[in-house]
Amino acid sequence: MALHRHRGPAARALRAAALLAWTSLPALVASGPAATEEAGRPPPAAADWPAIVEAARGQTVYFNAWGGADPINAYIGWAGERVAAEYGVTLRHVKLADTADAVARVLAEKTAGRTEGGSVDLIWINGENFAAMKANGLLYGPFVEALPNWALVDVENKPTTVLDFTIPVDGMEAPWGMAQLVFLYDTARLDAPPPSVAALLDWSRAHPGRFTYPAPPDFIGTTFLKQVLHALVPDPAVLQSAPADEAGFAATSAPLWDYLDALHPTLWRAGAAFPTSGQAQLQLLDDGAVDIALSFNPGEASAAIAQDRLPPTVRTYVLDGGSIANTHFLAIPFNAGAPEGAMVVTNFLMSPEAQLRKQDPDVWGDPTVLAMAKLDPGWRDAFADQPLGPATLPPDRLGRALPEPHPEWMVRIEEEWLRRYGS
Repeated sequence: MALHRHRGPAARALRAAALLAWTSLPALVASGPAATEEAGRPPPAAADWPAIVEAARGQTVYFNAWGGADPINAYIGWAGERVAAEYGVTLRHVKLADTADAVARVLAEKTAGRTEGGSVDLIWINGENFAAMKANGLLYGPFVEALPNWALVDVENKPTTVLDFTIPVDGMEAPWGMAQLVFLYDTARLDAPPPSVAALLDWSRAHPGRFTYPAPPDFIGTTFLKQVLHALVPDPAVLQSAPADEAGFAATSAPLWDYLDALHPTLWRAGAAFPTSGQAQLQLLDDGAVDIALSFNPGEASAAIAQDRLPPTVRTYVLDGGSIANTHFLAIPFNAGAPEGAMVVTNFLMSPEAQLRKQDPDVWGDPTVLAMAKLDPGWRDAFADQPLGPATLPPDRLGRALPEPHPEWMVRIEEEWLRRYGS
């Protein structure tokens, strides 16, 4: 499951700060360390880890995290039991309806001059909320490289672990879990699914009506558009910055619209209608109306099979060259009352033990951020032997995680798609 980011009033209030962050990268790179200096604490060093663990003993960590899913809440509860037993740290889950509420609380404390002893010690975060915190100097660190389990993270094949929606992480938040675009297909009707964006168009022409995608602004539909654009632009690196101007957007996105103009007549209902959501699209796959569908959770197909929402013959795959992915993170506010405890909790949540349990579909089913090649053989075998469900790809078969484009591309692509194809 990807991090659930709500769009409530607090999120809208902070969106302006996030947009400022996305367009002011030079200032942002320096904002994190400055935040720690404001609180009077130097960034931690890896050599200080034993001292950090000792200082954490007896601390209470207030972990502000979305609380809308019972399996996730239960997992956080288990983690609290483990860090209490092993490190003497008490973990309190502050259940949020909106991550931006915690960001707003930290911002209010900074405005009031509360630079130490803040009410938030750890936040589950990514995207615009991280950008807003970084832009406003609300983060502690950099601290991530001081965590022993940072060395196990798959930064080589998961670049989103160091780049959060194009914003450099700079050690100010620690990767916790992954979300990645996968394609679902029914092996009862399709033996060899198309392995690339170009092959998908050829396949759809040869099998009219057997593919579709959710209508943007549904996030799965928009992610499909970003995947296609990434595959078609001569240099995908251009997508990591905002479009320079209208002409630049038109020129760069032109291959996407040419592709969709060719694809849409071959789709379900000849492209005259689109499913309104990812769930509606999966229903079409279950009904046999289409042969290929999309998901942003690599474990969703297995969960749907277990719940009799998809036939047991459904499997997943990723396109050659990888697919759009993002990472959800853990960040420590600049004025956290228990920064050492927060680092100990974060390091535990990045451990092979915690990551293996988190990936278990019976617990949460959230993909790991770790690199299998960096693990000890025992843990590597444990991940390899973990039953992920019949349709879930193991981590080493998910391919390269392609970075999200700059957020302005998402906004502009959705607007242009609705202008061209929306009803």
